[in-house]
Formats: sequence, C-alpha cells, structure tokens
Amino acid sequence: MNCSDAKKEILRVISQVEPRELPKLIDWMKNSDDLDDYLIDNQKVILENIAEDLRTCLPLEAMFSSERLAIQMTQQNPKPTIHVDAFLYDDEAVDLLCEEGKMSRNYCLSCGSQTTAPLEFISHSFSILELQFLFQHVLPDLTGKIVVDVGSRLGAVLYGGYMYSSASRLVGVEISAEFVQLQSMAVEKYGFSDRIQVIHADICTQAALLQEADVLIMNNVFEYFLDLNGQMLAWQYICQNFRKKNSLLVTVPSIQEAFTKLKGNDCVVDICQYFEEVTVNIDAYLSKDSDADSFKQIHLYRVL
Repeated sequence: MNCSDAKKEILRVISQVEPRELPKLIDWMKNSDDLDDYLIDNQKVILENIAEDLRTCLPLEAMFSSERLAIQMTQQNPKPTIHVDAFLYDDEAVDLLCEEGKMSRNYCLSCGSQTTAPLEFISHSFSILELQFLFQHVLPDLTGKIVVDVGSRLGAVLYGGYMYSSASRLVGVEISAEFVQLQSMAVEKYGFSDRIQVIHADICTQAALLQEADVLIMNNVFEYFLDLNGQMLAWQYICQNFRKKNSLLVTVPSIQEAFTKLKGNDCVVDICQYFEEVTVNIDAYLSKDSDADSFKQIHLYRVL
C-alpha cells in the first residue's frame, strides 16, 4: 500500500467511527505510545537512507585529505586510533566490514605476531541511536527553538533534530566546503530546507547566531581540528556570545575533559561562571538497543 492509499484507508476508517467515539480515537492517535514504534522506525529508516547516500561520497574513514590536523592528531594518539563515523557505520556495519577484511578492530603489537590488542575508535558524529537519545530524552521540547551544531560535518545532528524534534531552526556551522556541499546535497534531496540551514563559516565569526541560539551542540568539535591556542580562543568566543539565560549546551566529551589540556594557559576561561551541568538520567531511557557507554559521553549544561 502506498502513502496515498494509506491516507484514504485511514480517512475511510475515521468516517465510520461513531461521532461520540471520534474524540477518543483522535486523542489516542495523538497521545498513545502504541504508534511510537511505527513512527520511530520510519524516522530511523530515513536517517539510514541519508547515511547510505553519504557513504557513497566518502572514503571508508569518512575524512577528507584537507583535514590534515585531524588526521595527524589521530595518528599521534598514544593508542592506535582510527576514525569510524558512527552515523555512517553502526556496530553491525563495522562487524560486516571486518568480516570482509575492509576494517579491523585490532592491531598487531609486534609485526608478524599473533598478539593483538583492540584499536581505539573515535567518531566525530553521533550514531542514530545517540541522536534519538539526545533529542527525545536529553533535551526538552524544542518547539520554536533554534539549535546550532558547531562543526556540523556530515549534518547528522541536523537530520536527527529534524526527525526527532520540533525545533524551528537547525543551523549547522561548518568550516569545510567539502562537508558543506555534502550537507546541502542531503538537505535538498530529503526536503529539509524548511527547517535546516548550513552555514560555511568558522564559528568564531558567528556572534549573532550564537546570541540567538537556544541549544548549542559540540561533538568532538575542537580537539582534533584546532591547536591548543585555537581551542582556547574558540571557547572564549563561545562563552562571550552564547549567553542567553537557560540556553542549553551539549558536549562530547565533557567540558571538564575538553579543558584538561588547556589547564595552565593564562588565558583559559573560568567555565564554571558560564555553565552548570544538568544531570542526564541514562537509566530512565535504556532499552535493548541502547548503548549506555556511548550515552555517558553526552553531557548537558545550562547557561547561567
């Protein structure tokens, strides 16, 4: 049954409902949890389709050669690390790639030896499950709100916010022209332009946008893409401009972890005067498909 036929069938059923029972049916359709699985599945399918489209446009590691600093820092990690974009590749997809010999979860501790150890994986995107958790559990109702994703990259936060929230505007700020092009392609193909906007810019040129934002999202946005001085300056700029009282900041990793490497710098900002952390109750959300470890990486703060 196609969409048009389904609509006709729903209207046919509604037309046969006794008038005094119709309000009950409408209330059930609007508020019952019985339809959640169908709605969530459809949203997930759309996000999976977007991921499939983007995979065809990117190398396996989902990084462009222009991201020299990120590649260098990944290679310099004390523990061998590879970038696996969680929006593009879930655990099942990674397992399949490993079976096909296109990827490995382990590295050899000594060349030619059978002694191996697990590789460290890092992602600069949220997975689809994490996006659902973020917009349906971590954040409040976003009706009429403006969400800004710093370093929007593939646009996963924008697509997730479109599917899983009622935010009026979802704005991605991305410095890479290549990633802006990918996001624009997806936004146009899936008809998201009514609520999604992608800006090709450095976040440190977007004072007006930061000042009107209700939610700011930052997922591994500075550590792998800016040197220490650049990270410090970016944080200073955000703290000075993202000041709307009770606005919300989402970070991966936590602010405390992000600032660990900046300690000792005379110009580092006192983050405690700008934000307070809000407890995220992971246990209240866990289901059989949930990944508690990845959810714990998501931190929520309120602007003071």
